Amino acid sequence: MSLPTLGIDLAKTKFDVALFQDEQFHHHVFPNTPLGITALLAWLPAHGGAQVHACLEATGTYGDAVARQLHDAGHVVSIVNPAVLKAFRQSTLTRTKNDRTDAQLLARYAALHHPKAWVPPSPELRELQALARRLESLLQLRQQESNRLASAERSPLVAESIQIMLTALDQEIARVEQLLKDHIQQHPDLKAQHDLLRSIPGIGDKTATTLLAECGDVAGFTDARALAAFAGLTPKQHQSGTSVHAKPRLSKVGSDRLRKALYFPAINACRFNPVVKAFADRLLARGKPKMAVIGAAMRKLLHLAYGVLKSGKPFDPNHGQLAPIAP
Repeated sequence: MSLPTLGIDLAKTKFDVALFQDEQFHHHVFPNTPLGITALLAWLPAHGGAQVHACLEATGTYGDAVARQLHDAGHVVSIVNPAVLKAFRQSTLTRTKNDRTDAQLLARYAALHHPKAWVPPSPELRELQALARRLESLLQLRQQESNRLASAERSPLVAESIQIMLTALDQEIARVEQLLKDHIQQHPDLKAQHDLLRSIPGIGDKTATTLLAECGDVAGFTDARALAAFAGLTPKQHQSGTSVHAKPRLSKVGSDRLRKALYFPAINACRFNPVVKAFADRLLARGKPKMAVIGAAMRKLLHLAYGVLKSGKPFDPNHGQLAPIAP
């Protein structure tokens, strides 16, 4: 028997819920606070939701707490890509869009498609992801201030203010980078996985950290292709009848952080990783465009990352296979 489904539309200060069972909805709005989540857990059994399949969009950190507490309370939780929900909305020809209808849409999607259950990451993995994303934000801020400095030449006072900010950002970036390194060193599992990823030519320290933070436990993916799909690196075909045959493109329905992290490593891997280089050379010889080859190399790198993490053995650059861990 299928569980009642619960659609949750999240915002910074509140979340709208729609409990769907027997083709009927029960709606409520809760504050996005610890007290609001506690109220949700009490509201569910009072409305026939002793156990539900809850469905949320992947919306940054707004839904982390509610997802974890629903999971801990014994409910099934799924977190879906916003692009998937957008396509589902289009398929239902829904014209009205607000928080209430979004919650209903999520509940209907869960009832029809039974999305995969989400498993919360371990505390050390959550901390790694938080630190990695904080570093990403700091680097973006630094780039913005650096761009402003170039346009502040006519105002020495403004240029001085920007330079002070840049100095402070450099110090904080260095501090967070050290926190990341210390965190990985303090957790043997993270350190072992980080070392495995760094054994792949083309993947350096920062890329390995991002892959660990954003992929989580690869045991949650059925195979390497599922991980590539999570990153939006699987090919998207566009074909209709006999006349429309557009070139395949990356789907980009997935983690943009992973795609961004793999772009330059893939370019380096096309030069220095024997497996990726041979793969890229074959594609170029077949006349594939350069950008398509880079996309394929990104996917290949992610497949290799999945392989070393799944097997627990580092990459062997001589044979493109996996070698035993050195003592």
